[in-house]
Amino acid sequence: MSNEATPPLSRLVRELAPSGIRKFFDVAASMQDVISLGVGEPDFVTPWAIREAAINSLKAGQTNYTSTYGDLRLRTAIAKHLHAMYGVGYDPKEEVLVTIGVSEGMDVAMRVLLDPGDEVIVPEPCYVSYKPCVALAGGVPVGVETFAADQFRISVEQIEAAWTPRTKAILLGFPSNPTGATMPREALQEIVDFAVHKNLYLISDEIYDRLTYDGEHTCVASLPGAWERTITLNGFSKAYAMTGWRIGYACAPEPILSAMNKIHNYSILCAPITGQMAALEALKVGESSVVDMVGQYNQRRRLIVEGLNRLGLDCHMPKGAFYAFPSIARTGLTAEEFAEKLLFEERVAVVPGTAFGRGGEKHIRCSYATSLEKIEIALQRMERFIQRLPISAQAA
Repeated sequence: MSNEATPPLSRLVRELAPSGIRKFFDVAASMQDVISLGVGEPDFVTPWAIREAAINSLKAGQTNYTSTYGDLRLRTAIAKHLHAMYGVGYDPKEEVLVTIGVSEGMDVAMRVLLDPGDEVIVPEPCYVSYKPCVALAGGVPVGVETFAADQFRISVEQIEAAWTPRTKAILLGFPSNPTGATMPREALQEIVDFAVHKNLYLISDEIYDRLTYDGEHTCVASLPGAWERTITLNGFSKAYAMTGWRIGYACAPEPILSAMNKIHNYSILCAPITGQMAALEALKVGESSVVDMVGQYNQRRRLIVEGLNRLGLDCHMPKGAFYAFPSIARTGLTAEEFAEKLLFEERVAVVPGTAFGRGGEKHIRCSYATSLEKIEIALQRMERFIQRLPISAQAA
C-alpha cells in the first residue's frame, strides 16, 4: 500500500454530516432482542399480486431498458392515478418521470432548479436528506423551525420571514417524516400564493399521501397557481410496502421535467423494468391492500401515542405518515442520550430528533410501522427505563 498522500476529497462531501439515523440502525443491527421503532419502513410484505407481476415479467423475458422517462404504461397509470385522486393533470409522455425512489427525484429536482448560492426554505424537523440534497446541488438550505404547539405545521408568515432575494424554492414534505404533521388546504394555498408573488418554485414530497388519517391529503400541484411552478415527488415505497423496489416518480411541467430527465439519463438511464412492472400492477390492483395497511397503521398510531403520553412523554397525535414524535424534555436527557441509553439498557431503538434538524432536540422519532404486539412490548420497556431515571431528572 502506498504511503503517498492523495488529493483531498470534495470539500462539500467532507463537510457533509453522516445520517443521524444510520448510526442507531447500525448499532441496533448488531444486538440481540432489539425492538426497532426506528426504521421508516412498512413491516408488511409487498402484496402478492404485485410480486407475482414482477415474477411474470421476468418469466416473459422483460429484462430490457425502458424509455429513460420510464415505461409509458406506468407513466400513464401514474397520471391517471393522480388525476383520479387529486384532480391534477399531467401528460404521461412529457410530464411524468419514473425515478429510483423519491430520493433520486429530490436530488435531480434540486440540481435542475438551483444555481450556486440559491436558497431553499425547508420546514424543520424534516427528513434527513432534504438539506443535504440542497447543499449537494450547490444551494443553501434555510431551515425554518416548526413546533409541537402548532402541530409542526409551517405558516406563510414563517416562510415570509425566511425569504431573501436569494430564495429560489420552498420544499414541502407533508405528511411529514419525522413528525407526522399534515397541512390544511387553506394553509397550503397561502404558501402557494406567496410562491406566486415571489416567483418561487415549490418541491412537494408527497410519499406519505395515502397515509393520511384525519382529513384528506392535498396535492400541492392541484391548488390554484401551483401547477406551473411545482415538482411533485411521490412513489410506491410506503403505501404499497415496496421500499426495496426503489420506484418513485416526479411530475412537473414539460420544461422542468425534460431538464430533470437530462440528469436522470446521464446518471441512471432508467429505473429497473422489473420494479416498474411491479409498480404498474400496484396501481391496477393494490388499492384494497393500501386501505387495509392504512387501517392497521391507524390502530398502531393510537396505541403508541396514547402509550407515550401515559409515560409522560408528551406527544401530539400525528395526522399522517407512520411516526410519533414525542418530547423527552421531562427526562432531563438529550435526544442522543435518551436514544442511546434506551437502546443499550432496554433494547428499544428510536431515532434522536436532532437527526431531523431544528426543533428536533428534546424529541425522539418512534416509527409505528411495526406490529401492535411489538409496540406494546416497546412501551413496557420504555416505562421501565423512564422509571429508573433519577427523580430530579423527571421533573416537568
